[in-house]
Amino acid sequence: MNNRDIIKRGYDTIANKYLASRKEDSEDVKLLEELVKRLPKGAEVLDAGCGAGVPVTHFLSRFFKVTGVDISETQIRLARQLVPDAQFICQDMTQLTFPDNSFHAICSYYAIIHIPRQEHKQLLCDFYRLLRPLGLALLCMGLGDLREDIQEDYLGTTMYWSHYDAETNIKMLEEIGFSIIWQKTVVDSTDPISKHLFVMGQKPRISK
Repeated sequence: MNNRDIIKRGYDTIANKYLASRKEDSEDVKLLEELVKRLPKGAEVLDAGCGAGVPVTHFLSRFFKVTGVDISETQIRLARQLVPDAQFICQDMTQLTFPDNSFHAICSYYAIIHIPRQEHKQLLCDFYRLLRPLGLALLCMGLGDLREDIQEDYLGTTMYWSHYDAETNIKMLEEIGFSIIWQKTVVDSTDPISKHLFVMGQKPRISK
């Protein structure tokens, strides 16, 4: 079974259990206010790796026109029930087919870290391409260096992770063309032992 199959099957299996572990008032969710402050009401926003749509897509849909994408059919099915005001598409976020300049912002929580890290730069380039000039990206990325890790019992299923350290991630974003507005270390709301890098970047008015 390849990495994508592990992730897809894993999140299909634990959809309800993972949903129950998410909190509406955690530090990571509060960061979404940064998008609310910076974007016009009704802006087009992509939630990449949206899961069951709660809490992130649900929060964003109160202010914006949100499209959620996730590789797990079970998660997408839940999201359509739980967040009827958003649009959801079952798709691998490394193969997004939206036109250039489609979104005012892209949000991605706890998803990039499940993709093999050698694919991260291309994924971020795709995000950059999909953003309109001055568009914002609010991304959860790796804090430490992890070539790959397969955990046999993550909430009762097998799960895969892979990411670079914070310095490498920031450098990669800047090389692509993003201006870094801020970066923060945030504790994972589902696992207090784990910490992640959260970054807000902006596509310039005139791209590289």
